[in-house]
Amino acid sequence: MASMISEEKRNPSIVILDFGSQYSELIARRIRETEVYSLVMSYTISAQQLQVLNPKGIILSGGPGSVYEEGAPHCDPEIFNLGIPILGVCYGMQLMVHQLGGSVTPATGKAEYGKAPLEVDDPTALLTNIMTGSIMWMSHGDAVTKLPKGFVRLAHTSNTLEAAIALHNKSLYGVQFHPEVVHSAQGMVLIRNFVYHICSCERDWTTNLFIDEAVTQVQQQVGDKKVLLALSGGVDSSTLAFLLNKAIGPQLTCMFIDQGFMRKGEPEFLMSFFDEKFHINVQYINARERFISKLKGITDPEQKRKIIGREFIRVFEEESLRLGPFDYLAQGTLYPDVIESAGTNIDPKTGERIAVKIKSHHNVGGLPKDLQFKLVEPLRRLFKDEVRKVGKSLGLPDEIVRRHPFPGPGLAIRILGEVNHEKLNCLRDADLIVREEVNYAGLYNEIWQAFAVLLPVYSVGVMGDQRTYAWPIVLRCVSSEDGMTADWSRLPYEVLEKISNRIVNEVEGVNRVVLDITSKPPGTIEWE
Repeated sequence: MASMISEEKRNPSIVILDFGSQYSELIARRIRETEVYSLVMSYTISAQQLQVLNPKGIILSGGPGSVYEEGAPHCDPEIFNLGIPILGVCYGMQLMVHQLGGSVTPATGKAEYGKAPLEVDDPTALLTNIMTGSIMWMSHGDAVTKLPKGFVRLAHTSNTLEAAIALHNKSLYGVQFHPEVVHSAQGMVLIRNFVYHICSCERDWTTNLFIDEAVTQVQQQVGDKKVLLALSGGVDSSTLAFLLNKAIGPQLTCMFIDQGFMRKGEPEFLMSFFDEKFHINVQYINARERFISKLKGITDPEQKRKIIGREFIRVFEEESLRLGPFDYLAQGTLYPDVIESAGTNIDPKTGERIAVKIKSHHNVGGLPKDLQFKLVEPLRRLFKDEVRKVGKSLGLPDEIVRRHPFPGPGLAIRILGEVNHEKLNCLRDADLIVREEVNYAGLYNEIWQAFAVLLPVYSVGVMGDQRTYAWPIVLRCVSSEDGMTADWSRLPYEVLEKISNRIVNEVEGVNRVVLDITSKPPGTIEWE
């Protein structure tokens, strides 16, 4: 069974205690944007454990519950006596009030959801430079009806009397709104006030410092042993390959499994780029026919995913035994993976969420549990936007750093129904045109994903003087911050026209292009 032996060397300056909020990760990301290191931890962490970590500030996250309900998550009340500045957000503010002797009840008027102008009563400390009338994002059904002893009101809204509160002499603060979301116009001003002015944090979480720390950590962990990395060409595995190459050089072997479902020209580009240009040892495994033969006659999308996943595992296992032995498996695990896969798995010493599983191969499936690898996961402290910054600093070109997310099963799940060579060639040509035209229009970096989908139906068309029966191509372009939610991108009509004209004229087997204008939710970004 794989084991995870790398531990965090750096203590967080800001700790976010998670009470089940959908925004806990976002709070951590916003803190990182101030160049201050933050971590999300379970609300069950004790005051003693926090004291050992010695953070400069604590944030209590929001949450879906009500603080007065039986079984509602509560933190150790001794946390409020540590002398560490604390900011409670929404549920976190209500919990602070509840545990320190105030009152929280269901809102007597109407619950407050959405944008609300903030009326500032005390424009100092937490609300320094926050303008009266500034829009903040509310999402609560309960209200503070009585403040604990010593607390004062900092701000209110038309529906919420205690929209921001403080106990100045103990540096305890609370806000009923969510400063971390983009809808809160001056949310980052408030966050910077807390991080810099109240907690006195220094800007010591920078890309170059992380690279230096990660290189040292990998060298100490690996020593002179060999490391294997499954390279996909995405930003995570590519950044990891560059980082490990910098740290251990020839001790690294990358394995690129070409399952035949990559975009046009990508296998050739990756081998040329990593192996020939940067002299990183990449072993190319051509498994195209092996994978496509397994999908013959398969139309169910879940079955396609599972078959591709199982075959990837088998190929990886066979090739790692052939190329090895290896002591370590390198993974592009990111911080959201740690948070999401850990659940309630808490380190009893630090209170941090921990993940000890081998990461699933991006929507495909986990690697064999009996492979005797220790894990190397130097990116596990980073969010996606931070990985891009690290990759750029290490010399990765923009076409990889800014590469749109691509599913593990590749084009196999962008062809609805059965997959064959003819459909793959058709979709590759159409997809290339989509990416080229979006890039020519200067929109590539403004869009989360832009790609083509092939539908397994024939539509009637007219080319020249003849009727045609050919496949339609769906154009799917979405804008998003993190892929969790997404909106369809409003591409200029002239760009849509160029894409449609080129696909119909240049791609054999296609006579129609349609546009998907579904957001997520209710739809998903991918079609399968």
